[in-house]
Amino acid sequence: MSDNFAPDYIASLTAYSSAKSEKLSGSTWLNANESPFTNEFELNLTNLNRYPDPQPEAVISAYASYADLAPSNVLMTRGADEGIELLVSTFCRSGVDAIAQFIPTYGMYKVTAESANVTLINLTQSDLLEASTTELVEKALNAKLVFICNPNNPTGSVVPLKRIEEIAYAFKDKAIVVVDEAYIEFCDELTAAQLIKSHQNVVVLRTLSKAFALAGLRTGFVLSNQTLINTMRKVLAPYPVSTVVASIAEQALSPCNINSMKRQVTILNNNRETLISTLKQCIKVVKILPSFANFVTIKLSDKCYITKAMASGLIMRPFTLYGEDDWLRISIGSEQELNVVFNWLMEING
Repeated sequence: MSDNFAPDYIASLTAYSSAKSEKLSGSTWLNANESPFTNEFELNLTNLNRYPDPQPEAVISAYASYADLAPSNVLMTRGADEGIELLVSTFCRSGVDAIAQFIPTYGMYKVTAESANVTLINLTQSDLLEASTTELVEKALNAKLVFICNPNNPTGSVVPLKRIEEIAYAFKDKAIVVVDEAYIEFCDELTAAQLIKSHQNVVVLRTLSKAFALAGLRTGFVLSNQTLINTMRKVLAPYPVSTVVASIAEQALSPCNINSMKRQVTILNNNRETLISTLKQCIKVVKILPSFANFVTIKLSDKCYITKAMASGLIMRPFTLYGEDDWLRISIGSEQELNVVFNWLMEING
């Protein structure tokens, strides 16, 4: 036991560094994969003296309809991050079990495993796409959960639906395959949500933070078969969803607002392609990763250009990928925000 009373595995943790955890100052924010759109909602604050519905029926029904599933297949959480934590705390024994991930990928899988004293098995994105399913099962060892981020953060790459189904079948009776679809609206034809109906070991994570432009609401959903959903509900906090959050989420999931979200996604996807075209013209950009999400990740010839952007008030997300610290993830913003990026590219292009 360490001096601060925390177990050693907690005391040795390095906290996840989100885009907003760093105290930065700037004028153009393209570092957190946030939507540039703002939408208006109505609030009713007259009933805050009462506890909320633990799983608000109207929201659950609306999201089930949106995902083409039954309400019994949907669990509402405080962002997709709580879904990750819930899966680990429900299905993994501390100090005994393991989870598998395909690196590079979203950092919260690692943080959640370490904070739960669960072993982390690192496979690669090449394994995910190219290894035989027999090899994947062997490399995953005794993992209880296998996390697939699709589209992947921070690379933007995708896994074909057929491949995910093959992996789910290979891990049948061995592990739960968790498909993190935080960015799926930007390529919705690749969703694995319907696999829930045919594979009892598939879980899909969703969020309203990205395409729905509600990052500040902290609303996510776990999609799976009724048996797994009911098991997770045993571990979920008694009142995970506030009345205000439920009200806004219900409005966001109305047919009208879903159509609005889809229009905004089309705009952002077009903006992404415009950004990629411009990046290709900059000689200081040495690699552009294909992206199916609301960001583009690039490798620069020198990380000093990131420092120059930061100094000018243009805040993007630096990354160390593949052992190199000159990678940069650029969130897709409005045309005005991307014009700031274009100006920066012109300046460093010299």
